Amino acid sequence: MDPALTPAPAPTPGLSAPATPSFWHDSLPEPIKPRPSLPADTAVDVAIVGAGYTGLWTAYYLKKAEPSARIAVLEANYAGFGASGRNGGWCSAIFPSSLTKVAKVARSREAAIALQRALNETVDEVGRVVAAEGIDCHYAKGGTVVLARSAVQLERAREEVSESREFGFGEADLQLLTPLEAQQHANATGVLGGTYTPHCAAIHPARLVRGLAEVVERLGVPIYEQTPVTAIRDGVVTTTLGTVRAETVVRATEGYTPSIRGFKRTFAPVYSLMLVTEPLPAETWEQIGLAQRQTFADYRHLIIYGQRTVDGRFAFGGRGAPYHFGSSIRPEYEREPQVHAELKRVLGELFPVLRDVAVTRTWGGVLGVPRDWFASVGIDRARKLAWAGGYVGDGVGASNLAGRTLADLLRGEHGVATDLTWLPWVGHRSRQWEAEPLRWLGTNLGLRVMSSADAEEARTGRPSRRAALFGPFIGH
Repeated sequence: MDPALTPAPAPTPGLSAPATPSFWHDSLPEPIKPRPSLPADTAVDVAIVGAGYTGLWTAYYLKKAEPSARIAVLEANYAGFGASGRNGGWCSAIFPSSLTKVAKVARSREAAIALQRALNETVDEVGRVVAAEGIDCHYAKGGTVVLARSAVQLERAREEVSESREFGFGEADLQLLTPLEAQQHANATGVLGGTYTPHCAAIHPARLVRGLAEVVERLGVPIYEQTPVTAIRDGVVTTTLGTVRAETVVRATEGYTPSIRGFKRTFAPVYSLMLVTEPLPAETWEQIGLAQRQTFADYRHLIIYGQRTVDGRFAFGGRGAPYHFGSSIRPEYEREPQVHAELKRVLGELFPVLRDVAVTRTWGGVLGVPRDWFASVGIDRARKLAWAGGYVGDGVGASNLAGRTLADLLRGEHGVATDLTWLPWVGHRSRQWEAEPLRWLGTNLGLRVMSSADAEEARTGRPSRRAALFGPFIGH
């Protein structure tokens, strides 16, 4: 067997870990103090499992619409412990599947357009709520620049813009950039062009999720932390501390979903890793760009992403860490020295002024990947179960749209029909991931192919044929 496809050995026992999961948690204005756990068995109208963005947005909008609703949020660790507190801080309008794929799945071009418009509007909705509720999450709507640094990548940019035009979106939504225009956004090496969309805001993700939790509590929704959920069935949530009965249970657990009995193959938890530099002086940022705090990426296969923080650091991340056998999630997997070193190398390649800059923190976290890379929102009234997720790393914005949609679906005995409840991701069901070892083999082979495809394209100047076989791993 290829050594790259050999299961990783168990982590070394006793390996120390940072006190908090990420730089974002480190830089919160106050230390994290866990809330009380579930005190006893209880009954509510809606039980929400997971105190990340999806769960908290759902609680927020539902409680706003139905002040008398009895809602409880259950969290294994503390609000924002998972991806909601560790991500790259892109509040974007990105959906993990293309417009063409959404239209095919929905059998409707109009439905795909409606979903994208709703996601575009969601970026502003998040900005509205954080301003109204006084959540200081460093929200800055600077848009996103995606650079093309090879002829193959430039063709990819042109294809994305062409698809956008075919669905009726103009330059106000996505613009093809000349080399000079692209460099004016982000002055990276070898830039041949790129794209720019205004539909993204840079945020401090942990400040957003922690602030949202405080708002939800003020509305009268209890958040029971340090309360791991082990099973969900027919309106009954089983935790290690007691049972919660509900008219409907919302599963909002994203990459941690496989840890719940009966959902092992719903999502594949795939790690994304990040680093952050020391604060950079103004003259360094003048050489880099990102003056409006634009979020930043390029058109390589294996995704990279970055942003300029409020205090002048470069937060940079990417995929490439392996999927772990049996959907295993462990703190030790958040530190992959080879991957973090490669991220530092890539950052220096893109911006030579950063080659010798100090990296002050590295971290990682899991994102939820459905088998067809198609995020979904849904409700099964017979099973008393609702859900949202499968954002594949682009959930900061999508989770807000999901929370509003779930709130509509949960209102009253049969929900409230709105424009949101008709969007094409509502009711979508992705097929289950394969059982092990096929899940582990396929996922890691796909990651390996995407990594080698970038090197192949740089060498040959032509699109990788092997990458086409693993289309879901291409792009955002």
